[in-house]
Amino acid sequence: MSAGAARFYQFADSPFCAKVRKILDYKGVAYEIVEDYLDRSALLAASGQLMVPALTLETETLVDSERISLRLEELYPQPTLFPEGARGLHLALARYFGVSLEDALFRATVPDSLAYYRKLSPSHEAWWRLLRERKYGDGFCEAMVREHKANYTRVCELLTPLDQDLSERAFLLNRLGYADFALYGQLTYLTFTGNNKLPPELSNLREYYDRLDRISSQLE
Repeated sequence: MSAGAARFYQFADSPFCAKVRKILDYKGVAYEIVEDYLDRSALLAASGQLMVPALTLETETLVDSERISLRLEELYPQPTLFPEGARGLHLALARYFGVSLEDALFRATVPDSLAYYRKLSPSHEAWWRLLRERKYGDGFCEAMVREHKANYTRVCELLTPLDQDLSERAFLLNRLGYADFALYGQLTYLTFTGNNKLPPELSNLREYYDRLDRISSQLE
């Protein structure tokens, strides 16, 4: 299948959108970004639902970052997301990053998300708060602001073992693969505002993030 233009529906602060964007870049797939946080009518029309990421290709629209990634691997098998013999490990790591690590990073960066959407408009901030408090309960956002230090400490605890292992390798399992894109996406929680808030003491992880951030269809 040739790499024709696709439509990619995203929100800027979504780590799952960041993961898919980087995979599209890596595979050299041309795409147009569609983003409107308040008016999701185009997203609804294309995908039949209101969640991102969603990707419209020539004849299909896909939702869910893993489903999108696996379909891209089918359509554009090279460069591969799954080095030989490591598919299961990459999937397992990616799923851990997308659940346990994601929850910790999300909670630690609620103050950043509030500030980001506040800059866009009061309506953006109000809608972001409403959706989170509908899911997590009234007062959730303010609780995360109060608990920011403890939440950030938890993130550091989870990231430190990864930082230690990355002192000896460029990628998580030596060769670039799906888990690397999943971790990169989660780390964008700490960078999406334009300020890199990855803990400065985790220097290997910061270098790793920068390495992934530079990846396109032409590997360094």
